[in-house]
Amino acid sequence: MVWSQSPRPSTPRNVLFISVDDLNDWIGCLGGHPQARTPNLDRLAGQGLLFTNAHCAAPLCNPSRAALMTGMRPTTTGVYDNNQPFRLSPVAKDAITLPMHLRAHGYRAIGAGKIYHGSFPDPLSWDDYWPSQIRNQPPSPVPPRLPANGVPGSGNLDWGPLPHSDEQMGDYGVATWVSSQLERKVNDPLFLACGIYRPHLPWYVPKQYFDLFPLSSIALPTVKEDDLDDVPPIARRMATRQGDHKRITDAGRWREAVQGYLASIAFADAQIGRVLRALETGPNAGNFQVILWSDHGWHLGEKLHWRKFALWEEATHNVLMMSVPGVTRPGGRCTRAVNLLDIYPTLTDTLGLPKPPVVEGDSLLPFLRNPRAPKNTPTLTTFGRGNHSLRDERWRYTRYLDGTEELYHHQSDPMEWTNLATDTKHSAVKKQLQAYLPASEARDAPVARGNGNESGGEPTAED
Repeated sequence: MVWSQSPRPSTPRNVLFISVDDLNDWIGCLGGHPQARTPNLDRLAGQGLLFTNAHCAAPLCNPSRAALMTGMRPTTTGVYDNNQPFRLSPVAKDAITLPMHLRAHGYRAIGAGKIYHGSFPDPLSWDDYWPSQIRNQPPSPVPPRLPANGVPGSGNLDWGPLPHSDEQMGDYGVATWVSSQLERKVNDPLFLACGIYRPHLPWYVPKQYFDLFPLSSIALPTVKEDDLDDVPPIARRMATRQGDHKRITDAGRWREAVQGYLASIAFADAQIGRVLRALETGPNAGNFQVILWSDHGWHLGEKLHWRKFALWEEATHNVLMMSVPGVTRPGGRCTRAVNLLDIYPTLTDTLGLPKPPVVEGDSLLPFLRNPRAPKNTPTLTTFGRGNHSLRDERWRYTRYLDGTEELYHHQSDPMEWTNLATDTKHSAVKKQLQAYLPASEARDAPVARGNGNESGGEPTAED
């Protein structure tokens, strides 16, 4: 289906669309960890607008990416977990994805690396893809002995330095391919996607990146040992189901794990830097809108939890920055609560294209023009059918499938240590936020095994 085209603005028509997998707010410009080494991400943020309060539609890879690329919420499509391809959803099976929509309006859409969930690529979305339409992620080397971290039972929550060069890593190949496209003069409208896999598990990157973070100086997350005492049982099960925190701390490997994550972020940042340099030094400088996002956050012990798979700040908070020449001003920061779901309608606005009627989310163009533009609505994250969290600039309110709740005041409690849900003084706040809970929820979409291309084994929410 093609909708009537509206006039394009005088902004660049081309789009560089960069995804970073499992990246939380541990980057310099967001201040999530004091030792982060992310000069290229920080530089990009300084060139445009950084959304400091951005959140995912779902705190796990497949539902988050499916929502972003189709423009539809998990509660609309029924895609709640990693084993549910959106093309099997009765609602989303014929979805016009973001690149499909651009292709219908004269764009060429090409990409490399992880944009969709690795097990469920979407060939319908692309004109060309590297390494292939079926295998979107190139392989990377692994250590000779597993688990590399020496922690039995840790599964893909593993880390360790590799005796390999950057050039041998899959993400290096992705950055090389994307850079090669940017080194050619782009004449026709182009949507160019770059999917960086690290810091997704396992944290295997060249040794030089581990060496940036000496173990003796690693700063650990601040943790409250009784943090789960005031959360509902369903939330405690989310935090402790996989036993990661006890396993890692009992083995005395918490610092090593943080080192592995920081090293993987630094490696990812280096590859992003190569892509940005190719844009800035090539024939297309100033002729691309640049959007960089991560699909959700990540816990490394906060709330005694690891990975994503939860509705707390560390799991829902993601990286989002945009540089749109002629619209954004350098060094902008927006504190409004926004969502990855908002990217699709934002791009239709910045490119002067119509918004498909099924696309949910709100355009961020008002904030690209004025980071302080008002916003009176919270943003929604869903983790499995019936579990929802709402975030605005002051509060996080979460209601679970069984009706239990959490409420946190972020200005006084940024670590979400004190659950205020049972305090009657905040009944009005709860009622106000409850108005934005989904009025209906789609049934679970069918499951599938996928093609096995999710390197490292991405678990489902039930694993």
